[in-house]
Amino acid sequence: MSTAERTGYVDVPGGRVWYKVVGVKEEGIPLLTLHGGPGMPHDYLQPLEALSHERQVIFYDQLGCGRSDLPDDPNLWRIERFVTELKNVRQALDLDRFHLLGHSWGTMLAVDYVLTNPEGMVSLILASPCLSVSRWMQDVGAFRKQLPQAVQSVLEEHEASGSIDSPEYEEATMVFYKRHFCRLEPWPDPMKRTWDRIGLSVYNTMWGPAEFLQTGNLENFDRTDRLREIRAPVLITCGRYDESPPETNRWYQGLFPDAELVVFERSSHTPHLEESERYIATVREFLRSVEPRKRLIIDTAT
Repeated sequence: MSTAERTGYVDVPGGRVWYKVVGVKEEGIPLLTLHGGPGMPHDYLQPLEALSHERQVIFYDQLGCGRSDLPDDPNLWRIERFVTELKNVRQALDLDRFHLLGHSWGTMLAVDYVLTNPEGMVSLILASPCLSVSRWMQDVGAFRKQLPQAVQSVLEEHEASGSIDSPEYEEATMVFYKRHFCRLEPWPDPMKRTWDRIGLSVYNTMWGPAEFLQTGNLENFDRTDRLREIRAPVLITCGRYDESPPETNRWYQGLFPDAELVVFERSSHTPHLEESERYIATVREFLRSVEPRKRLIIDTAT
């Protein structure tokens, strides 16, 4: 069955961002997605299009990556500007009510946006979240120590010499990524497309050279003391081998007033790719369970 699709651009501070809407307006409330990175365009989130038969699913490439404008101004790469960008996208697409899904860096952006108290957000999905950079660095630091000693030595040598742009360093980082980022071999086409269009300026400015080497302006990000302010239903997802591990996500879960956690046992940082069928079913069930129309039917019946 074919699915309606439309694309376009939205003006935001610093340029234009490209968006794609898949599906048609039906009973289901639209799902707005936020990709990770920062600077990893939406392509790798493609499995979420499977939800478009009952609701619109909206993707956009944040400024500086993918099909969006690529300005050469590092002053644009601040979380506050990305929150404003998100507001602009929502307004341009006329999303009065919506579900919000963020993956990885997208969860940082999602939480900061939700803390502005936007009206109309029905639920929040945090996929493999990073809600405390210090906790993230503890977790990935522990995983790094589990790498083969030869790989650790390459990482340490190039970091010490400042040659982290070398092919040897990149090859060593891929050993980590294939354990804790995406365990599929080979990586699927949606991930390859994302990797080809990654916005390295955004990633390096906000995060750093690698997932386990944080040198960017998100260094002090920590919203764990404010999660209690988010009253909407929350679904947290992660993989068993995730950079954002189950233990950390159980801690996050306890900080929200209303949150549930689902762990995908055969996945790392991308369960939507690694266990697509179960992931889509999990998100679908959650969205249906929290939509007001479902609750209204129950209230009427009683």
